[in-house]
Amino acid sequence: MQHNLFDEIFPTDLRRRLAGLVELPDVVLRDLRETLSDVDVLITGWGCPRIDAAVLDRAPRLRAIAHAAGSVKGHLAPEVFERGIVVSSAAAANAVPVADYTMSMLVLAAKSVPRRARAYATGHWPDGLRPGLPHPGERAGLRDATVGVVGASRVGRLVIERLRPYGGTLLLNDPHLDAHQARELGCELVELDELCRRAGLVTLHAPALPETYRLLDKRRLSLLPDGATLINTARGTLVDTDALTAECVSGRLNAVLDVTDPEPLPPAHALLAAPGVWVTPHVSGARGSELRLLGEYAVGEVERFVAGRPLHGQVRLDDLTRVA
Repeated sequence: MQHNLFDEIFPTDLRRRLAGLVELPDVVLRDLRETLSDVDVLITGWGCPRIDAAVLDRAPRLRAIAHAAGSVKGHLAPEVFERGIVVSSAAAANAVPVADYTMSMLVLAAKSVPRRARAYATGHWPDGLRPGLPHPGERAGLRDATVGVVGASRVGRLVIERLRPYGGTLLLNDPHLDAHQARELGCELVELDELCRRAGLVTLHAPALPETYRLLDKRRLSLLPDGATLINTARGTLVDTDALTAECVSGRLNAVLDVTDPEPLPPAHALLAAPGVWVTPHVSGARGSELRLLGEYAVGEVERFVAGRPLHGQVRLDDLTRVA
């Protein structure tokens, strides 16, 4: 993993827990050209080089890989799974701060905070209102909102859990769920076009796959109601950036984007100055003290592996076709 992250992901007490389970090296491996001949368990993180057949040939004892981050798709070749090596990801731990970020932005978007903050920066009260006065007939807040959740992923489900107490209408689109499963989550399962037509707030939690590329294209974005807000903490490629830019620059739609396509956006990109748009620099995942969550998860997986118990975050080869 990136060497500068190790101490934050694995503070002293977690390293002590690990040392009680396995024999630890004195240093973090900076790359995979170093000797792996006596390694049984590999703990990886952001910045890990790709683990392919050539690497595995130098690691004949390798039995498990615990990824102290989210997706493993970028650094694990299919040979890892084909050789029977058990793989785990801390994606469930990383999902918690992403869901918290998403929920915060939903609360703010329901009150049109990004748009009003932009207007306020010009020196005027938004909508010509005095401080603290609501707009007559305004429907603001999540209690009567219709929220569309695209993808019942780990993050999507956590967001749904956080939304339920507000009592609004929750629409869900996920091709892997049926109507009964959606109802158990407290949602109405709908086709994506219907979700776009009905939801004033849409939050994306689908994986980046060939079939989800530009899932929200020009046509679907045009279905969103005037004044709707799109929140994307998943992958930038889920949205047609040019089409979204046109909708936001016109003022018809709002957006909160923690991921973009391309990423980062060019400094002069129109989305960065569009009314009702906030673009944040991919900060929704674990940061700062939250990084410890990833280390705790990975250490827990090593404990379970050593004890011969099932791993909570196990990833199988066929999972890669439907997860981020």
